[in-house]
Amino acid sequence: MSEPVATPLLDVRGLVKHFPLKRGFIDTLRGKNASAVRAVDGVDFTIARGNTLALVGESGCGKTTTGRCVLFLQEPTGGEVRFNGEIINSHDELELRRRRSQMQIVFQDPNSSLNPRMTIGQTLEEAIAFHKIAPRGDRAGAVNDLLETVGLGGQHRNRYPNELSGGQRQRIGIARALAVNPSLIVADEPVSALDVSVQAQILQLLTKLKEDRGLSYLFISHDLGVVRHISDEVAVMYLGIIVERAPTAVLYSQPLHPYTQALLSAAPVANPKLRRKRLILPGDPPSPVNPPSGCRFRTRCQHATELCAAETPPLRAIEPDHFVACHFAGEVGLDLVRS
Repeated sequence: MSEPVATPLLDVRGLVKHFPLKRGFIDTLRGKNASAVRAVDGVDFTIARGNTLALVGESGCGKTTTGRCVLFLQEPTGGEVRFNGEIINSHDELELRRRRSQMQIVFQDPNSSLNPRMTIGQTLEEAIAFHKIAPRGDRAGAVNDLLETVGLGGQHRNRYPNELSGGQRQRIGIARALAVNPSLIVADEPVSALDVSVQAQILQLLTKLKEDRGLSYLFISHDLGVVRHISDEVAVMYLGIIVERAPTAVLYSQPLHPYTQALLSAAPVANPKLRRKRLILPGDPPSPVNPPSGCRFRTRCQHATELCAAETPPLRAIEPDHFVACHFAGEVGLDLVRS
């Protein structure tokens, strides 16, 4: 008798987010229909409890919009988001508030995400008070505990954001997310604005918090080197859709989609005795207002055929837990060549 499949913490199905474009006067006279930016166009993924899914891709591919729609910071155009097996109803304010105490976000720029007129202590107490995490008399102690958790001390509670370094501000952003005891954190490019040495410290902190608290992460990044060390699974986005999803070790050792292969070929290799054959993509990504027919990557793919223009490749399982949206997945490999 087979064991029951565990319900994922986060289950995203058919997520869509379109941003309508206003029609001009001339377009109205000509009877043109209003178009839209198809930022996210049918995305499916799950995150198991205690796991990290990394969402990677070029700028403008829809990574950040996906993360914001998962938290309903932006209202999705379509699809559904399930948390702990329950569909989130964005029109129920009480339910959404309850869910937001379980799902938090760490923003890319810690400087712009903190109120410059509030001390660090006031910022953290505000989250604790709003979600009624601790009574008034215990909030000061809760703030000190949060600061110690992220590697800071109680002496920082009376400081303002401009008195802190970039790494310290990002630690405060993490502490604010932890203040409500969430199960899931959406980390939107959390280290891209930091120096390399500080990046390592923040990644170590996120890893430790995951182990200590059983957190799950949706980790959004364009840095494949960062992603490799923190994620359990990687989903590669291109022009609003996921083109490949696999466990991290599998995706890095055996990328099957041509776009994933091109991304990895541009990433530096730690071993100086190895080098990759660089795959240069021609042209620029197509407009998300009018994406190509069939396979969205075909206009930049050297292996595209008439089939790619006629039929949209589904995201199918090539191997267990390895999904690829390509008609010819796996026929072209990415080789490491000894120098």
